[in-house]
Amino acid sequence: MHKKIVRAAAVQISPDLESLDGTLSKVLKMIDQAAEQGVELIVFPETFLPYYPYFSFIEAPAKQGKAHLRLYEQAVHVPGKTTQAIADKAKEHHMVVVVGVNERAYGTLFNTQLIFNDEGELVLKRRKITPTYHERMIWGQGDASGLKVVETAKGRIGALACWEHYNPLARYCLMTQHEQIHCSQFPGSLVGPVFAEQMDVTIRHHALESGCFVVNSTGWLTEEQIARITTDPELQKRFRGGCHTAIVSPEGKHLVPPIVEGEGLLIADLDFSLIDKRKRMMDSVGHYARPELLSLKINREVSQYISPMAGLRESPEPQESVPGGIN
Repeated sequence: MHKKIVRAAAVQISPDLESLDGTLSKVLKMIDQAAEQGVELIVFPETFLPYYPYFSFIEAPAKQGKAHLRLYEQAVHVPGKTTQAIADKAKEHHMVVVVGVNERAYGTLFNTQLIFNDEGELVLKRRKITPTYHERMIWGQGDASGLKVVETAKGRIGALACWEHYNPLARYCLMTQHEQIHCSQFPGSLVGPVFAEQMDVTIRHHALESGCFVVNSTGWLTEEQIARITTDPELQKRFRGGCHTAIVSPEGKHLVPPIVEGEGLLIADLDFSLIDKRKRMMDSVGHYARPELLSLKINREVSQYISPMAGLRESPEPQESVPGGIN
């Protein structure tokens, strides 16, 4: 049986743009801080470890090589030292932790969401199915094998990153699995105030349509960090605004005022009785659905680059290693 009330936290926080270890240290400290306030589930921003590739938003592809390679060097191996450190903290505080990482798998980076349960187990690793616009120069594409809602002691939890929320079929896939808490992640400090306005509409609509809570986390860039990314005053404007860390009820209401500037820890109690209240009126994957008219097909196969020919003995697949035990 799930607890009727879960204390959740959404984090708005700035990364260390130079060091994976620096950003990881901030994550671990924030988990400790949240634990002191009784938090049972915490959500960090999109690809927060080591940092979102802000450079890709303003630099021409021909000029991105150096910064892109630095991101490779700092990227997270799953599993690895970084994920183990987070797992240990989750277990220490009996807290569900949702964090976005730049995952390195051999020669490709992925925008990856990780969910650790309150026993410190990695219960979901999913890759963003379609990187957005400039992001396609940085990350590979994920598949639908990770479009899953996971059962935890704090409830049924699903996650999507940024503009994946504009893919209604991806959202519906999670709805059909009856998610109770949806964890959404955005980079923050991007595009400008209009991005925050759109984000608010998006997460509130999903809460209403899915009949679930939405815990949304965005990153934050300081003025010093913006100046380090670019010295062009016009381009610097692209990194101000666009932050909207929020916690929304199944009725589409903010449980606490959102954080739109600066760093902060947003905390709210999620009363699961509000899920029943909403779904009694409108259950989009139950009494309000018409599966004989409209339905969704999902390919849950893990993308494979090779497959054995029929009749031949299959050799063992090489296992992904963590070079030197790093990250």
